Amino acid sequence: MRQPRTRRAHAIKRSAIMAALAAASLSAGAAVVAAPVPVQMLVGAIRPTSDPTVLDVEIVTVNDGGTGFSVPDRLSALLADGLSGRTVVLDRIDKGAAAFPAVQPGGFGRAVYRLKLPDDLAGRAITLSLPEASAPRFALDPAPRATAATPPQPMPPPLTPPPPMASTKPESGNAFLANLSAYAPIYAVYGPGTNSDARLQISFKYQFFGRARAVGRGQPWENGIHFAYTQRMFWNLGPDSSPFRSVDFMPELFYLIPAARVGDRLTLGAQLGFRHESNGRAGIDSRSLNMLYVQPVATVPLGDYALTAGPRLWIYTGSLKDNPDVKRYRGNAGLLLELGADDGFRLTTTGRLNPGSGKGAIDAELSYPLDAIVDTKLNLYVFGQAFAGYGENLRDYNRSTKRLRIGIGIIR
Repeated sequence: MRQPRTRRAHAIKRSAIMAALAAASLSAGAAVVAAPVPVQMLVGAIRPTSDPTVLDVEIVTVNDGGTGFSVPDRLSALLADGLSGRTVVLDRIDKGAAAFPAVQPGGFGRAVYRLKLPDDLAGRAITLSLPEASAPRFALDPAPRATAATPPQPMPPPLTPPPPMASTKPESGNAFLANLSAYAPIYAVYGPGTNSDARLQISFKYQFFGRARAVGRGQPWENGIHFAYTQRMFWNLGPDSSPFRSVDFMPELFYLIPAARVGDRLTLGAQLGFRHESNGRAGIDSRSLNMLYVQPVATVPLGDYALTAGPRLWIYTGSLKDNPDVKRYRGNAGLLLELGADDGFRLTTTGRLNPGSGKGAIDAELSYPLDAIVDTKLNLYVFGQAFAGYGENLRDYNRSTKRLRIGIGIIR
């Protein structure tokens, strides 16, 4: 049976709009997670206004369901800049059913929403997502290109497109990436003449709850719960096979109380948690321990520098059969001391001591921005590392060593 001319014309027009929107999404770098939902809400265009911090966002609603759909007056959206993300509200310019009737089954409609950019995102490359439960999830490149359906539009500075990443998988689908951040330093250093010439470390932490870095006063208590992982590798580069002498695996679960100002100069914070350490070996080379710890941290400014001190106390839990006398060499207390400037030198020392046995160790790290020495434009630090005492790695917990190494760092 032939369709009436009006129905066929409407279907052709609707198909053309859907094709144009698909092309616009692809050209803008939008990543769509398909889902069999009856109503789809698509970002059609983003346009500037006379206020550079205010944008008009065109949302196209396509109703493939069997009943009419009322376009909401407000939509929740997520803005992210790769470091942090936050929920914002899009307000429809023409509100109410009279201004925008329901989208009928098999139909579509356009509505314009207003977005107020947060001040701290000005000048950054950002992404816009629509995490509505009734719609597919989108992450839209903030600078749409011109298509047949969308004429070229000048975009304000806050929405310049991000530089291409050397990855075949888009980052836009990782909604919680902003909750992943640095923890302990990340570096690679080298000092010849020992059985552990090179020392490499990687580390990160992850915030389980809430918006990234929304921790502390005025925030839900559970936002302070974090997971962290640190891996430290000791590489013997002398032999032909260049084996790793030891690899220490250090996952931990901790609660973070971020630094808060107390008085005019002093800031105080704290961390308490559970930490596991092991070296993944079997037999006589196997080492492992578990500990519960607490560490208050205080920081005071000293001119252009800041001085940080953080004593740490811990108790061992579980079995120590792989290293039954580890307490003799590690004790139950340590101290963090750090002096440095954000754009200059930083010296960090961590020490531990068992007063009963007199055994202990000190680990020191000195870093300085490489670009401040040589105009390289490299985002790296010159990194020096030294160790003296017992147990630089878990395998050698009862062995005294001295090490001096130099290399590069990414995080300090």
